[in-house]
Amino acid sequence: MRRCIITGGPGAGKTTLLQALHNQGFNTAAEASRQVIKEEVAKESNCLPWVNLSCFAPKVLARMVQLYQSTGLATQTTFFDRGIPDIIAYLQVANEPVTEIYYDTLERHPYHPTVFIAPPWPEIYVNDSERWQTFAEAKAIYMAIKQTYQSLQYTTVELPKSPVEERVKFVLSSI
Repeated sequence: MRRCIITGGPGAGKTTLLQALHNQGFNTAAEASRQVIKEEVAKESNCLPWVNLSCFAPKVLARMVQLYQSTGLATQTTFFDRGIPDIIAYLQVANEPVTEIYYDTLERHPYHPTVFIAPPWPEIYVNDSERWQTFAEAKAIYMAIKQTYQSLQYTTVELPKSPVEERVKFVLSSI
């Protein structure tokens, strides 16, 4: 069973691609940070990435571990909307400390060594209630994510800026 990550900066079409893979029968794991943001907003909490990233990041890490473990019995490939290295990249971009717990957790929860990364794509970028970054910030996050995965010895494969059907074919032909 492979656990493949689809990552990239905000608003680059990851979630749309994951939904298309899910519609074709593949196992998928939703983006943990979006789930946590919705929960924290509902509680009127300040534990949000744009308010208190050092509070938010451990909650996302715990959720990612839950998602990872929930795929343990699957026999086919599971595609994840982001992975643990994304948290490391976001902390680095914010100049927050990255404690050993992130690296230790990643070591215990390995992903497939090839990671699909969606490049910044201004034509599809939009803000929403969980995506507060400007497009310039999204590009900077993309670069940090790419560098983080590469520094952790993952091979990053850039997704084409093409319709979702073509992205699905590209991913499936690459795994």
